[in-house]
Amino acid sequence: MSLFEQEEENNRTAAQPLARRMRPRSLDEFVGQQHFLGPGKLLRRLLDADRLSSLIFFGPPGTGKTTLAHLLAQESAATYTQLNAVTSGVKDLRELLISAQNRLAAGSGRTLLFIDEIHRFNKAQQDVLLPDVEDGTVILVGATTQNPFFALTNALVSRSQLFQFEALTPDEIKDLLRRAAADRERGLGATAITLHDDALDYLAEVCDGDARRALSALEVAVLSSQEQSVELTRELAAESVQRKAIQYDVTGDEHYDAASALIKSVRGSDADAGIYWLARMLEGGEDVRFLARRLVILASEDIGNADPHALPLAIATMQACEFVGLPECQLSLAQAVTYLALAPKSNASTTAIAEAKQDLRDGRVLPVPVHLKDRHYSGAERLGHGEGYHYSHNAEGGIAAQDYLGVDREYYRPVGRGFEKELMSRIERIRQRLRSKDESSHGSERALHQSNDAPETDR
Repeated sequence: MSLFEQEEENNRTAAQPLARRMRPRSLDEFVGQQHFLGPGKLLRRLLDADRLSSLIFFGPPGTGKTTLAHLLAQESAATYTQLNAVTSGVKDLRELLISAQNRLAAGSGRTLLFIDEIHRFNKAQQDVLLPDVEDGTVILVGATTQNPFFALTNALVSRSQLFQFEALTPDEIKDLLRRAAADRERGLGATAITLHDDALDYLAEVCDGDARRALSALEVAVLSSQEQSVELTRELAAESVQRKAIQYDVTGDEHYDAASALIKSVRGSDADAGIYWLARMLEGGEDVRFLARRLVILASEDIGNADPHALPLAIATMQACEFVGLPECQLSLAQAVTYLALAPKSNASTTAIAEAKQDLRDGRVLPVPVHLKDRHYSGAERLGHGEGYHYSHNAEGGIAAQDYLGVDREYYRPVGRGFEKELMSRIERIRQRLRSKDESSHGSERALHQSNDAPETDR
């Protein structure tokens, strides 16, 4: 490299943001993702064995997906090429694949093809990759913030090793910040920087595990001070960090994960977590009808008769959302979430209907007992329908000792929480009464005739 070329390279490097300049130059400098990149872990073993094939990196931004792709090409002595799925089409993709084929045929080694935002490729574009991925012409590394099982085709996913990137821990973020502040070659070491612990703690928390965002905030804080000596206080750090845009796709992975977190938090009786996930979904633009429907379902599925007021409240919330709309209906949703979270929980009704349906699927289809069959039509009496039926209102306590199912089977088992605690003792008394063999027959014939005049629902 000539003197002028070196100077041009230095100028280009100086113009790069701090996050770009501080990219690790080797795997030893790479921070995070030790669950698959640490010693003995899968990606490290694939690299050591020179068996890299198709890889899909997915996870939040700023966790090192692009950087690691560069390092893998370097470690495997492969030629690095890159495409962005947003700006590239099939023509660009085919040209790169042909170049990779020619490079391999000429003995120049394999090509690592990095495709950023690979989920933006449609099915036809993804299918173009399959032949070269299968025969090893390219080492495909696709990066996405979306869940590949939702965003990519089954054919591509089945031919790839999936690696989920996790947000960097606060300690990892603080380590990167200290390294950038001290590095004189690539970082901000030319300026005397005093890093206050509370400022580091703040940046490590507010950046949500995004190294790029943390380093950008540090760079803004130092450069905007325009001093040879900078004290990075918590106040300066707070002024230098931008509010992070909420990553939320109302039709994608975030939608399903946040909904799952909301329901499980309310089911787990954590009102604070429920409110947070509700706010997350509202801020992300979630449909309030979807939220209301989920709360109505939860009221029956996870609370049921332990608190009979839960379902009416959830339905009222659904109606309020339709009547009031945003932003005010968020108050009704917050009320519902906190009430349902703190209500006693029972899934006894949910379990009961599931078990009854399973019995039917298993072939346990029971005939209607003769004494329960409809007898309002002409000829039913000749068939014996309704014979022996005891009219419950004429029995002691309004419960007649008779069989309503034909087999001894218990589906509904109330739990000992909330109102179901009372139902638990009540159902036990009722079951004993229904199974009683000593029921007096007094009034049975009169009840039979009265039942013929009873409303349809009582027959």
